[in-house]
Amino acid sequence: MAHILRRCPLDDELLERWVRPRDDLVAERLSSRTPPDGDTAATWTFEAVHGPVRRYRRTVTVEGDRLTVATDYALGIPYFGWLVALPFRRTLARPPAPAGDEGRQPWWAPPDRLDHRGAAILATLAAATLMSGYLGTLVTQTITYIADDFGLDTTHQQSLVLAFLRTGIVIALVLTTMADRVGRRRVLIWTAAAGSLAGALGALAPQLEWLIGAQLISRAMATALAVIIGVVAAEEMPKGSRAYAASLLAMSAALGAGLCVMLLPLADLGTGGWRLIHGLVILGLPLSFSISRHLPESRRFVAPHREVSLAGHGRRLILLAVSGMLLLSFATPASQFQNEFLRDERGMSAAAISLFTLLTVTPAGIGLVIGGHLADTRGRRRIGAVGVVAGTLLTLGIYFAAGWAMWAWSLVAGITGALAIPVLAVYGPELFPTSLRGRANGIITFFNVIGSVLGLLIGGVLADHLGLSRGLAVLAVGPLILGVLFVTLYPETARLDLDELNPEDRPALPPAHQG
Repeated sequence: MAHILRRCPLDDELLERWVRPRDDLVAERLSSRTPPDGDTAATWTFEAVHGPVRRYRRTVTVEGDRLTVATDYALGIPYFGWLVALPFRRTLARPPAPAGDEGRQPWWAPPDRLDHRGAAILATLAAATLMSGYLGTLVTQTITYIADDFGLDTTHQQSLVLAFLRTGIVIALVLTTMADRVGRRRVLIWTAAAGSLAGALGALAPQLEWLIGAQLISRAMATALAVIIGVVAAEEMPKGSRAYAASLLAMSAALGAGLCVMLLPLADLGTGGWRLIHGLVILGLPLSFSISRHLPESRRFVAPHREVSLAGHGRRLILLAVSGMLLLSFATPASQFQNEFLRDERGMSAAAISLFTLLTVTPAGIGLVIGGHLADTRGRRRIGAVGVVAGTLLTLGIYFAAGWAMWAWSLVAGITGALAIPVLAVYGPELFPTSLRGRANGIITFFNVIGSVLGLLIGGVLADHLGLSRGLAVLAVGPLILGVLFVTLYPETARLDLDELNPEDRPALPPAHQG
């Protein structure tokens, strides 16, 4: 357990604050009080009633003219507790907020405080997202080196391979539908383990067909895993922190993708250097077993809920499906052809590409944090529109620039575009009831993949005829249309319970008493 000890001269104003129950990262209640009696010091003891802690105790002691505050606690955050240990400790080392400021959270914390269960689940989902991020970007980052190894000569041939791999979405759709029937937890663990195993087998591929088969399964598992993670997060987080949770999960996915980028220099070791990067995904297998020990079943899935059909939810489904197609028809080729562009048109080595990606994309975490916080506190629609439109235009600028300007465009594009990611991530789980949440989000992801495939195919053809920069300029029309849809057609879902957004999930009222 962590221990914080503070001693200071007795001051009436300071004492008044220290003997107030906390209501920030932790909500306390006064569990006992001992008044001064002769040589016995006055003490106040507080315990946690809500917060991301497994154990907690704060004792305030007044003895003579000395004030002593001792706080003992154990964070209930697996995997990533060390990341928040220091800011958490600094907050608890300060006295509770004065009257009128109760309930205010630090800037880095969720707008609505998480309890022990919620914090543990979010951290566990972040670990799973790290895995899905690595699996999902593996071929994206290494396709140009795979092409050299197996003799794919043109951008169009690479596009065909990437497009074919996305047909695994059919498998992913089956798995996300299963999550509505057999449970989120079971399918999440299955997909994490199977995706890691299949991805590692691809590293042994003697021919392209073997690699395509292994990656088809691995990417299908990664896609289903990402969808189910989003569903569980929406079902477990408080209403004022769903976008915040989505931003943290997006950062974890980016960390997984960034890990793949950091390993990219291994591809320069030889023609088969990319196999080392693929082989490391086997480490996801023990992580999957660890996740199974920390992740409970979603409370909303366990709770009684009505089984409903897609009828009546078509408008929301079409809106989100079309939105994903519009965005990814540009975003996917812009991302997947970037390494090819940097290597062939800007003459960058694998190490230089890795450095470019890490230095310009990593700061996008700033946009994720800001976007998640604003989406929870100010609303989803405007943040989504600004992030999509500005991010698209700035990303396009990368492909028309060179030298330091290209680095600057990429840096600003990453931060600005990231504003929309938490918004896009929460709408899908929010707008469908429990019995449809997995299936509906699987269908939306299916159309996202169609948008990606169309973008890759059309983008590959346009790149071979017009050049990559002009080809992407044509595809950028899609996200600009999405920006308009955000403002005109999307509902506002911030700070609304899932039951308010989906009346089908409200508990049925008992029949009126017949007198």
